[in-house]
Amino acid sequence: MDTAICGRIALSPNQVFSPKSGDKHSLCRGTWINRGILMALSATGSGKGGGLLERPIIEKTTPGRESEFDLRKKRKMAPPYRVILHNDNYNKREYVVQVLMKVIPGMTVDNAVNIMQEAHYNGLSVVIICTQADAEEHCMQLRGNGLLSSIEPSSGGC
Repeated sequence: MDTAICGRIALSPNQVFSPKSGDKHSLCRGTWINRGILMALSATGSGKGGGLLERPIIEKTTPGRESEFDLRKKRKMAPPYRVILHNDNYNKREYVVQVLMKVIPGMTVDNAVNIMQEAHYNGLSVVIICTQADAEEHCMQLRGNGLLSSIEPSSGGC
């Protein structure tokens, strides 16, 4: 399809756009550059003033990268994972609290102390429930600071 299709385009029940050849507002002049994308039509006004032709809004993303909307949707759909802290006999309690506050975003002193105490008395404690990618990252950071940790799928919600 090398040229745009000429014809009558209904804009509203009372208005019709009928281009004439040679008309400066004609859709028929020249070749159609974006062959795969048709122009969106929207009628404005209540009967006077005619319709308005607008180009569609196309979200442009870099190949290989997803839009922010797609990333947010994927995070909501991703199954949750638990980051688990295991008790060890090597690290002091104060150090464990400091590492938890450093590694986990938004971790308060009270929450860090509770998590540390639970791991100390029960052998393990759930640190955070999040997406798999975030859980893997938190687990690696905890391990990088000398703490024993693991991840597992969470049966409950986030």
